[in-house]
Amino acid sequence: MKNWLASDLSFNSLYPDAIREAADKHWTRIEVAKKAAEFLAISSEVKVLDIGSGAGKFCIVAAHEYPKTHFFGVEQRQNLVDISNGLAKEFNLHNVSFICDNICNIDFRKFDHFYFYNSFYENVPGTQKIDYAIKYSEDLYNFYNRYLYKQLNKKQAGTRLVTYHSFGSEIPPGYEVVQTDYSDFLKFWIKV
Repeated sequence: MKNWLASDLSFNSLYPDAIREAADKHWTRIEVAKKAAEFLAISSEVKVLDIGSGAGKFCIVAAHEYPKTHFFGVEQRQNLVDISNGLAKEFNLHNVSFICDNICNIDFRKFDHFYFYNSFYENVPGTQKIDYAIKYSEDLYNFYNRYLYKQLNKKQAGTRLVTYHSFGSEIPPGYEVVQTDYSDFLKFWIKV
């Protein structure tokens, strides 16, 4: 089997054409996924949630790199969850799970740390959409950001969060940036 972690081009070639076309804007780069996973996978007991996992690239790469940590992805599009589960099965990864649901139905208490690649941004008018299978609106963008803010605010001290291309409006006070990368587009946070 071709080395699917050799490059983003190799990994993205695993996706169907329409999903591959969205990769540059919507799926985490391998190098970013590895750095984020290193920060989040601090022990084998932690559970990491990818908020808006899309086609599962972050979780698949992270689960491969850190086989003792369990990674979960929540995505509201069933076709993307099916693709993600298919890749996890193909690569025999037993420490990754994908949930088809809206983020508002997820119990954040079940997870220790979080990855967020600005999943709600496609609700902003004029932005590239993954597809048109779901409803988009700026009101939803604001609603989801407020919801995430409230959920993160309830988490205990020591909670880790990695954001990529985020405006930061979903981050409540108490989370401190402890490291940045990629011209500050990638931020590593810990709740104090």
